[in-house]
Amino acid sequence: MEKPIDGNVIIIAHRGASGERPEHTLASYTLAIEQGADYIEPDLVLTKDGILVARHENEISETTNVADKEEFADRKTTKTIDGQRMTGWFTEDFTLAELKTLRTKERLPQLRKANMAYDGQFEIPTFDEILALAKEQSAATGRTIGVYPETKHPSYFTAIGLPHEAPLLAALTKFGHIEKSAPVFIQSFEVENLKALRPKTTLRLIQLMAEIGGPPDRSDLTYAAMASAQGLKTVATYADGIGPNKALVIPRTLMGNLGDPTTLVADAHRLGLAVHPWTFRRENYFLPLAQKSGIDPRGHGDLNAEIKGFLATGIDGIFSDNVTEAVAARQ
Repeated sequence: MEKPIDGNVIIIAHRGASGERPEHTLASYTLAIEQGADYIEPDLVLTKDGILVARHENEISETTNVADKEEFADRKTTKTIDGQRMTGWFTEDFTLAELKTLRTKERLPQLRKANMAYDGQFEIPTFDEILALAKEQSAATGRTIGVYPETKHPSYFTAIGLPHEAPLLAALTKFGHIEKSAPVFIQSFEVENLKALRPKTTLRLIQLMAEIGGPPDRSDLTYAAMASAQGLKTVATYADGIGPNKALVIPRTLMGNLGDPTTLVADAHRLGLAVHPWTFRRENYFLPLAQKSGIDPRGHGDLNAEIKGFLATGIDGIFSDNVTEAVAARQ
């Protein structure tokens, strides 16, 4: 059995406690900390005035009430982001003050009906507000609460004159996160922004990898090639770890059960790379066949068993929407 690089498996609250509160809200992050998360994870996009805010996407009609706001009706537009045409409302067309008039809502209402009780209650948080929360909660709990920001669509934002790097590093520096030992990981599905960050910071960088496709900014690369023993050698020249889709660690069989682990964890560890797979969720919809509790996709299955199967591969951390279950499985 592989062992985690530093002996400790970290629990990363994926968008906060997003299984129980609308994602990317201070309420979601606060609950995740109460449940025992080691790190809280904001996806970062930019406003028109260059402020980093936490949203799953820069298109915000799925996660806010923007479509109900008559004063913003004329902001609806169609854009191409990473090769995909999207119609809706985009953070880069709003100032922070305008975004603060919106309220968040549950992104997966079909699966998380209970979370809809919180629709309309919370603001979109800035990265600074999230960093302040982590600092306050570290002091209050006596635990170090880390932050694990993801740069969303960095090459797109750079192309429209709103690059992530400067405001990201400025905010982290303001809160004292400078050294490699700081409780921070910066993650991206793209390659070039991580390479651009490498000479500017000693903070740990994580290359995200999906099960299929490749980095939006590198048409010459696939994630499968990057996850190979040879590909990981290149990743190790600019990153400190990888965040693979969990299927790259343990693929599923044709029946939908967990199959045999790949060599990814061992290959990464050989190069000193940490491995933090995503995303562990308790709803039947997301679980392997043997861990489902029934046919209702909203039902809660045996997330504990799935996580334990992955822990046995020697991974160094997990992204989960359900922090309570993830912490229990780690014990």
